[in-house]
This record gives sequence, structure tokens and C-alpha cells, in this order.
Amino acid sequence: MTPPETPGQGQPAEAPAASPAVSLCPADKIETLKNRPDFLRAAQARRQGTAGFLLQARQRHDESAAIRVGYTASKKIGNAVLRNRAKRRLRALVREALPGRALAGWDYVLVARPGATVERAFSDLLADLTQALRQIHREQP
Repeated sequence: MTPPETPGQGQPAEAPAASPAVSLCPADKIETLKNRPDFLRAAQARRQGTAGFLLQARQRHDESAAIRVGYTASKKIGNAVLRNRAKRRLRALVREALPGRALAGWDYVLVARPGATVERAFSDLLADLTQALRQIHREQP
């Protein structure tokens, strides 16, 4: 049995004028690292520890101008819920802080720290990332 239709209920839906998603300009395109060799190469490059996470960074010497970012949360962080929470916080941190501060042609890996990444205030994590990027790029030859 189909429900009776009553005219005049609700408002007709209209499509939004613009996409609600945040778009980045092509120069600040951020891609996600997915392959193990990329993570291993970043682990052998520059590192900057902070109270909330470890930042690993390496300059790729290729023609791509994309910024690539990877996230790592080992079982030391805790169960799956805590690991996922840590990675979500790191992704939010990257979306907010990286586009204006990262250099094109670089790979960055953020490694979560047990307890600190999940429990630290987001504003402190943001300050940590800003300081770590400054330190990493200051050491450039």
C-alpha cells in the first residue's frame, strides 16, 4: 500500500549555488601517500619531533609540483578507535595548516605519538606543525 500524497507539504529543494567543499588552488594540491616505498623514503629523510607528532619530510626530485602527505598511527597509539581518531586529527591539521606553509615537490609523513596526538589540544598541534615545517625547511641546502 502506498501512502497518500498530500499537496503542499515541505518546500521544494534547490541545488546550492556553489559546492560546499573547500577547493585548493592547483599549486597547493595535496595528495595522499599510499605506497610503502614512499613512506620508507620519507622515513630516511629529514625529521622534526614535536610534542604531538613526528614530522618526516623529503624533497622529491621530480617534475610533479604536488604536495604529498602520509599519516601513520601504529598499534602503540592504542586500539583501532584511537588510531583512527589520531589519523583524523592529523588530516584535519594538514587541511588547516599545510596549504600555505608546505613546499611544492615535497613528501610529508605525520607519525602519531601515543597519547599526545589524541589528547593534545588542536591549537597546540597546529603550533607544533607550523614550528616543525619552519625547522624542516630552514635546514634546506
